[in-house]
Amino acid sequence: MIQKSSSVLAWVWRAVSMLAAGALLSACASSYPPAPAAAADSEYNYMIGPGDNVNIVVWRNPELSMSVPVRPDGKITTPLVEDLPAMGKDASTLARDIEQELAKFIRDPVVTVIVTDFVGPYSEQIRVIGEAAEPKILPYNQKMTLLDVMIAVGGMTEFADGNNATILRTAEGNKQYSVRIRDLVKRGDVSANVEMRPGDVLIIPQSWF
Repeated sequence: MIQKSSSVLAWVWRAVSMLAAGALLSACASSYPPAPAAAADSEYNYMIGPGDNVNIVVWRNPELSMSVPVRPDGKITTPLVEDLPAMGKDASTLARDIEQELAKFIRDPVVTVIVTDFVGPYSEQIRVIGEAAEPKILPYNQKMTLLDVMIAVGGMTEFADGNNATILRTAEGNKQYSVRIRDLVKRGDVSANVEMRPGDVLIIPQSWF
């Protein structure tokens, strides 16, 4: 009888401990302020990154016009221009840099750069970790929202604690915000949808129950 009572007490103690731990985690997660609904920068310009392709058009010089990839080191190579840094520049800035290099060989070059196969620099990519169905890295798009991100990663796993998820915002010195993914994805609560910013890290924790 004493042994049975001890077993019951041990089970109750474990249950209480788990509840306390869960409450503590919830309290910690809720201590982060809610993510602001609007976060996109109206002045945002897409920055070129490794893996992008850039289509270079040199007016009246078709032999110098071509599509080239941005190498892992962030540089491109074209006829007459070798190892030109492209990473972290927008298309217009890269076009002006190419014009400056080509001016050494041809008179008054006019260059247009069109970016395709968008990847973007590492510092601006969106990272999704934790209990996402497919944790991955995503290129940032202007006005990208939390819902867009969740669709891209295939939603959450069955073990996810979606309403205790957080966004770590590198653009604001790694400040963290709470988000309600379960309300958004499972209940269709559009008020839980928020805009992402370049470099955001979405962290989806595991549920304890």
